[in-house]
Amino acid sequence: MARDLAPDWILEEALGVQDTSAQWFKDQLVSMQDGKAPAYQRQDQEESKGNDGGLTLTVLGCGTMGIAILGGILDSLASDSKDDTPTPAKLPTRFHACVKSAKGAKRVENELSKHKEKVQIHQGDNLKAVQDAEVVLLGCKPQMAAGILDNDDMRAALKGKLLLSILAGVPETQLGKSLYPNGPPSQDACTVVRAMPNTAAAVRESMTVINISNPPLPDDTNALVIWVFTRIGKVVQLPPANMDACTALCGSGPAFAAVFLESMAAGAIAMGVPRDEAYVMAAQTVRGTTGLMQQGEHPAVVRDKVSTPGGCTIGGLLVLEENSFRGTVSRAVREATVVASQLGQGKQGVNGTRH
Repeated sequence: MARDLAPDWILEEALGVQDTSAQWFKDQLVSMQDGKAPAYQRQDQEESKGNDGGLTLTVLGCGTMGIAILGGILDSLASDSKDDTPTPAKLPTRFHACVKSAKGAKRVENELSKHKEKVQIHQGDNLKAVQDAEVVLLGCKPQMAAGILDNDDMRAALKGKLLLSILAGVPETQLGKSLYPNGPPSQDACTVVRAMPNTAAAVRESMTVINISNPPLPDDTNALVIWVFTRIGKVVQLPPANMDACTALCGSGPAFAAVFLESMAAGAIAMGVPRDEAYVMAAQTVRGTTGLMQQGEHPAVVRDKVSTPGGCTIGGLLVLEENSFRGTVSRAVREATVVASQLGQGKQGVNGTRH
């Protein structure tokens, strides 16, 4: 049985659609060869906020740590260098820095002067900056958090957004209670993620611990959180139960390391080494040692490599052991962990009684 042929008008319409599709495809190729995004992508970008497809990041309480994080992000965006960190679908490209005083505003302006066109400073006005953002970094003093978050306007401004907290000793649950005293809404609740960077963020050498969220964050949100904090150093992710110990190790650790470094320099100064040179040598010695360990050397191996039998190193090590150096440092970390947990519970005078 012979097959019926399609009428001529159907064939003509089909050929017309085919020609139109072919021309559209050619246009996209031309656009990409010219270095432009395809037309449909350009339309999406033009409709997105700010016409660049990026995110807006607001820092509430933009002090030392906030400035360091903003500086790390802005330097990274301005650099062509790549790292191994997975890049999220959208990166922060617009920034707000919120401060309380004119002095704070001047400090942000001075320290981020090379990026001043990209950072808008808000003095005494948090709400507008939060309304304009998709990501908010909470960097105020811990005792100020409840006053900032516990009002209806701020709750509305944070609806469905990502709130990154770097407040020492303040768990996510405590921030959640400030935001939602009657419990979180069934939908569009603010997503709170706790992270603990340390003071070395100022030189892009922070050790930041990120609290693993429950339920887990969407992959792209998690990638964004990691990307933000790898702009200022290294990152690990651990469960909430570890956060107080991490606060002691990474947050208090620079102070413990500084005392050790200062003590080494003092010993050299006592034996006649000039003060300035002694501090330079002590700092570089500690830095070099940490570099070895970051490449995989175990501390015990580093110790044994320089402990020649009958030599000066083993003599000095025995003095440390005789005075319980390792036990004392370990106890300092344990004590700081307990204090951090009590601060998180809102207790006062936690260092008032020594045992």
